[in-house]
Amino acid sequence: MSNEANLSDVSDVLAIDSLLSAGELAVRERVRDFTNQRIRPGIAGWYDDAVFPLDLAPELGELGVLGMHLEGYGCPGRSAVEYGLAAMELEAGDSGIRTFVSVQGSLAMTAIHKWGSEDQKQEWLPRMAAGELIGAFALTEPTAGSDPASMKTFARRDGSADTAGWVLDGAKRWIGLASVADVLVVWAMTEDGVRGFLVPAGTPGVTATPIGQKLSMRASIQCDITFDAVRLGPEALLPAARGLRGPFSCLNEARYGIAWGAMGAARDSYEAALAYAQERLQFGKPLAGYQLTQEKLVNMLLEIQKGTLLALHLGRLKDAGRLRPEQISLGKLNNVREALSIAREARTILGGNGITLDYSPLRHAANLESVRTYEGTDEVHTLVLGQHLTGIPAFR
Repeated sequence: MSNEANLSDVSDVLAIDSLLSAGELAVRERVRDFTNQRIRPGIAGWYDDAVFPLDLAPELGELGVLGMHLEGYGCPGRSAVEYGLAAMELEAGDSGIRTFVSVQGSLAMTAIHKWGSEDQKQEWLPRMAAGELIGAFALTEPTAGSDPASMKTFARRDGSADTAGWVLDGAKRWIGLASVADVLVVWAMTEDGVRGFLVPAGTPGVTATPIGQKLSMRASIQCDITFDAVRLGPEALLPAARGLRGPFSCLNEARYGIAWGAMGAARDSYEAALAYAQERLQFGKPLAGYQLTQEKLVNMLLEIQKGTLLALHLGRLKDAGRLRPEQISLGKLNNVREALSIAREARTILGGNGITLDYSPLRHAANLESVRTYEGTDEVHTLVLGQHLTGIPAFR
C-alpha cells in the first residue's frame, strides 16, 4: 500500500484520527516524518550491530520529544495526548528509540523536574531537553526488580550535620543509557527510607557496564552499575523525594507512554504483513486473497484500533488530571500483551522471510518481550488491578 491515504484507510477503520485536534495531528505527522527519515533507514543495521545511534539525541531534542510533557526549563510543555502520539510513532520505528525518549524524559527528567531543587532543575533540565546531556534512572537491582522496596543499594550520611554529604554503595541492573549518561538518577535506601540522588558521570567509584548478548532491545543500551564507596555532596540529594512515591511517580509517566508506544509497534507489524500479503503470490494469487490471511489481518486490526482508543482515553484522562495508577496498569498490561501477539502473528504471514531484518514484525516481537517486562511485568500490573477490584493486596 504505497498510497498514504489508502494506508490510513486500512489502519484506521474507526476514523480515530477524527478524534484528534489539528495540533495533535501536526505533532504526530512531524514525529512520523522523523521516524521515516531518520529511524527506518538505519534500524536494521543498528539492531543487527547492537548499537544505539547517539547522534539521534540532539535531533530528538530538536524534534521536541525529550521531557515532552514537562513545563519550563526549556522543556516542550506539550499535552499527554501529544506525547502519546509521539511515543506511538517512535515505537513504530523501534522500541529502543522510544525507550531512549522514555528514559530521558519520563524517568530521569521527570525525577529532577518533580523532586529536584531549583538549582538542580536549572543545571540539568534545559540541556537534557535539548539532547545535549543524557540521563539514566537507576532503580532496578539484580535481586530487586518487581520489589524495589527490598533494594540493597544504601546511602549513608558522610558526617552528622544536615549539610553532610553521602556515601553510596550497591548495585543496579538493567539501567537504560547508564554507560553513556551524563547524570544518573539513583534511588537508594537510607536511614530515612528511599531517597533519590543525582550522580554525575565520572564520579569516582561508579562503574557502568553495558549488558551484551541481548536477544531484545538490541538498538538500545542497558547496563549493570556498581557503586563502591561513592562520595556525594549534599547537593546530590533530590530534596523533595521521600519513599517509593518518588520513583513510582516517574514509572507511571513511563508506563503511560508505553501504552501508546506498544500500539506503534503493533501497527507497524500489521502494516508490514498487509503489504507483504498483497504482493506475495502463492498458488497463483496474493496471500491477501486467502481467508485465513484475511482473518489474521482483521484480528490484528481489531486489537490495534481498540488499543489505540484505550491509549487515547488514558491521554484525555491524564490531560484532565484524572488518570489513576490502576488505569495506567490496565493500559500497559493490555496494549503490550496485544502488541506482542500482533507482532508474532504478523511474522507468520511473512513466512520464512519474516525471520530476517528485512521486515519489522519479529524485531518488534523481540523488543516487546522487554517492554512487557520493564516498568512492571504482566504479573505486577495484574496484581495492581486485582487489588483495585478486590481491595486485597496479593503481592506477597
